[in-house]
Amino acid sequence: MICNFYFTMVYNVEEKKYNEINQRVKELRKALNMTQVSFSQVIALSSGYLAGIETEKRRVNNRLIKLICSSFKVNETWLRSGNGDMFAEEDNEQYIKLVGLFKELNSKYRDYIFKEINLLLKMQEEITEESPGIILQNIE
Repeated sequence: MICNFYFTMVYNVEEKKYNEINQRVKELRKALNMTQVSFSQVIALSSGYLAGIETEKRRVNNRLIKLICSSFKVNETWLRSGNGDMFAEEDNEQYIKLVGLFKELNSKYRDYIFKEINLLLKMQEEITEESPGIILQNIE
């Protein structure tokens, strides 16, 4: 009986933690002024899955947290706990400027940017796997 009570309490605490993370994902998306479709495209997630996260029907796993933080320059502590600033400080201004410019593009050009970013990420992953010590230079 005590074991069931303890399990229920732990489960409820964990469930609340994940629901709060889910709500911060939604808050982040709105702060970036992005639709579920555009946000999910950046992190290669279906918009239906993202909708499930935002309605607390699906959980955010550690891999997705890392992906969101790296893709949108989000402070991981904020995403997990709500503490601190929403965005990682070092790239905040540059990232906000980039998002603002991106929002000015029409959907055709946005789709093109998403495809190019995905290609660059794949290239980066392949290079990292082949030669972890190589750093790309002269990309400017």
